[in-house]
Amino acid sequence: MDRLHRTRMLLGDSGVERLRNSTVMVVGVGAVGSFAVESLARSGIGHLILVDADVVEESNINRQLFALDSTVGQPKVDVAAARIHDINPDIRVDALRLFFDEKTNLDCRPDYIIDAIDTTESKVALARWAQNAGIPMVSSMGAARKTDISRICVGPLSKTTVCPLAARMRRLVRDAGLADFDVVYSTQPAIAATAAGRTFGSLITVTGAFGLTLANYVIMNLSDS
Repeated sequence: MDRLHRTRMLLGDSGVERLRNSTVMVVGVGAVGSFAVESLARSGIGHLILVDADVVEESNINRQLFALDSTVGQPKVDVAAARIHDINPDIRVDALRLFFDEKTNLDCRPDYIIDAIDTTESKVALARWAQNAGIPMVSSMGAARKTDISRICVGPLSKTTVCPLAARMRRLVRDAGLADFDVVYSTQPAIAATAAGRTFGSLITVTGAFGLTLANYVIMNLSDS
């Protein structure tokens, strides 16, 4: 049996082949993005483009898949690329150590984009870039300060409720004249767990569930197309 045998049982040969021929870009490979990347790699996506400017910090270990005692201080995209190649050496990985903002103009055209960025300005810049290029995108809203994975939802940004990040994004996207797009969000009210410098408390069970949900959304869309 090959490594994708059980995936093939559900998606069929044609679905697995579509995934192998697909390119997915994940922007932000931290708490949410790392689990999305892992799922895409283990599901047989043939080409992954990873975008993140940060290095692994000790404070990431509680919730980020690529954060280990042995990887502290290393660029997150490089750690991710090494792990992907250990999962499947045939996957093509482009590891881009950069911060995505309104000045970013990448020379690539993935089949799908996963937005797992923390900052609203960068999220809007990525949405604008994706829409200008005609590339479908799914975006993560706020996963921090949440504990209940049963409250995680998928739907259009314009229909989101409760999530403060989604509320800001709705306004920014509307003001920027951008089209609506699907997001993963939680309807659980945020818990007051904020430290100095706007550092938010977070659980790996929730951030991981967000990442898995994003990846599942993309996998289902690509394997069905």
